[in-house]
Amino acid sequence: MARRSLFAIAEDSFPSLDHCSGKVALLDFQSSHARWPSFLGMMRHIKKSRCSARRWATVCRTAISLAVACTVSISYAGTPAAGDWAAYNKTYTGERYSSLAQIDKSSVARLGRVCQAKLGDAGTFQSGPVVIGNRMYVTTTHTTVALDPATCEIVWQHVYKPEENEVYQVNRGVAVSDDRVFRGTADGRVLALDAKTGKELWRVKAANPLVGEFFDAAPLVWNRLLFLGTSGGDWAIRSRMYAFDTVTGAEKWRFNVVPLAGEEGSETWQAKPGTVYGGGGIWTSFALDEQTGELFVPTANPSPSFIPEDRPGNNLYTDSILVLDAKTGKRRWHFQHTPADALDNGTTAPALYDIDGKPRLAFGTKGGYVYVLDRNTHSVLARTAVTTVMEPLPKPSTSGVRVCPGFVGGMEWNGPALDPTSRTLFAGSVDLCNVVRKAREPYVPGRLYHGTMAELSTDPRDFAGRGWIVALDAENGAVKWRYASDSPVVAAVTPTAGGLVLSGTVAGVFLALDAQTGKELFRDATDGAIGGGVVTYLQSNRQYIAYMSGNVSRGPFFSVVGEPTITVLALDAQSRAMRTTHVPVDATPAPQGSLLSSHYRTYVGQKIYLQMCASCHGGEGQGGTGPALKGTTAKTRRDPRPLADIIKTPRSAVMPRFYPKALGDDEVRQLVEYLDTLK
Repeated sequence: MARRSLFAIAEDSFPSLDHCSGKVALLDFQSSHARWPSFLGMMRHIKKSRCSARRWATVCRTAISLAVACTVSISYAGTPAAGDWAAYNKTYTGERYSSLAQIDKSSVARLGRVCQAKLGDAGTFQSGPVVIGNRMYVTTTHTTVALDPATCEIVWQHVYKPEENEVYQVNRGVAVSDDRVFRGTADGRVLALDAKTGKELWRVKAANPLVGEFFDAAPLVWNRLLFLGTSGGDWAIRSRMYAFDTVTGAEKWRFNVVPLAGEEGSETWQAKPGTVYGGGGIWTSFALDEQTGELFVPTANPSPSFIPEDRPGNNLYTDSILVLDAKTGKRRWHFQHTPADALDNGTTAPALYDIDGKPRLAFGTKGGYVYVLDRNTHSVLARTAVTTVMEPLPKPSTSGVRVCPGFVGGMEWNGPALDPTSRTLFAGSVDLCNVVRKAREPYVPGRLYHGTMAELSTDPRDFAGRGWIVALDAENGAVKWRYASDSPVVAAVTPTAGGLVLSGTVAGVFLALDAQTGKELFRDATDGAIGGGVVTYLQSNRQYIAYMSGNVSRGPFFSVVGEPTITVLALDAQSRAMRTTHVPVDATPAPQGSLLSSHYRTYVGQKIYLQMCASCHGGEGQGGTGPALKGTTAKTRRDPRPLADIIKTPRSAVMPRFYPKALGDDEVRQLVEYLDTLK
């Protein structure tokens, strides 16, 4: 919950206290662990100047009752207030279930838009908002914003200017605790901001972007420890999981996901001397069991992604749920779902829950499965496909092989969610096949190291860009229902006590489904892909829903690109009177002396490329789901027109339309200038 003085809480219940001079706080909680002080110690903080005896007695009675029963704390506790959305996946255990029920199956049709906040900083937008008290915190690649979750009014904005070249422009959110907001950056920094003002409190460099290391996951905070891990497995980094001191930023422990020589698990990497390998990127958020002190860390694929012969062995601890001691960083246990991965699998955010007192773990994979594990025995209880899955999967070849799901298919960074009342898991997924062609390239530090090229399948059996929301039995994985979407579902999925399942698609459609049947009950279309959080919360006893749209990653599934936008819904809202807040964009280049390009136009063009194009065409134009741009000419491209014309009026049905809404004439010129440097 948000930090509030005890006096402020008392004022809500006893307005007559306004007459007490100074409206001073009864108590200012300074303990970083929200311990309650003794009653006598509390009373020493009370000022009774010019208060009547009757009002003084009221203050005392209020203080006593709140000291005994109130749940207010300055730290986010594992079980937040029902009306808050206090972490990326709501709670430490990550089930994403909301007990709010004002908006239910009978009333959801009355939803309307209350307000929007347009955040600027166009590009990848996968952030999951955090709502604590009367503040919502959300991120773009460079900006952290605090806003009023009922009006979208901006309270403060912090803009981070990179100190070094950014590896991949993406950020999935924050952690909030002890009046501090924590996040990572695309150039390997970790930031702590003042939750009230946005002022930067500390900054540490914990990753090396020059070799492809960065931070994109939403952190988790517990017991004055900040948990975050390095992403960049596709750049052949050797990923690490960290715990930082939340007050100072000092490193408390680290765990090497790709073990160093002599460490446990290093024997599972049998590469020849001189061979470059790595991976295990930590690209999404975590779960924590407070009772056992276990931290559940999802890890991604080994690298080179599609040349397993360069890294013989099982390649621990990639493609795993890695369970660490949260206090020490020591490994407790692990489960590797894809040993020796050859097709860029990965692990979603996990969810922890109990069935009849038996502890369970659920997570998804880019391979298209939802797993349910027994947390005591570590045995697999269920493994259920939630999209089109080819079994057995072929190995990459130089001639090319068709694989389902493709390397941007299956489940992505958002994992399964749980409705504990019906014992149902819900998962969103991407139904997409790729053709993978092995193409060995030399390793260059800081460059993608897939060892392959991938392209969309042209097989008539394949439908490029379909998606699913699937309901599963939380104990045995049996499918209860499937909702077919005409575009992929990479957004978060949120079940509620109102019998709803909330999510969204990359076609920009917010969805509310019947949790029991999967029937579509409500939709709200926006002009940008939904790739981040979908949350619900309470403000002044009114339930709200917020979703994030305007994402450009995970193409090519959409044709219209919108600005990163927060949309807030509520019952009986008058959409025609909706308030729209625009966050100003700081377009100045990085400070002089940074390691970024000193040529302004090239710098801006590179920034636009990383924001708009890299997710399809690769970080340096080497190709991905879109064709290669590096080294091409008008004669070698499929479309021989000048690059500016292709950007403004693409002929391909799968290429996003950036112009003129997302990019103007000057931005197109700057982008083309940068593309010319790739030749």
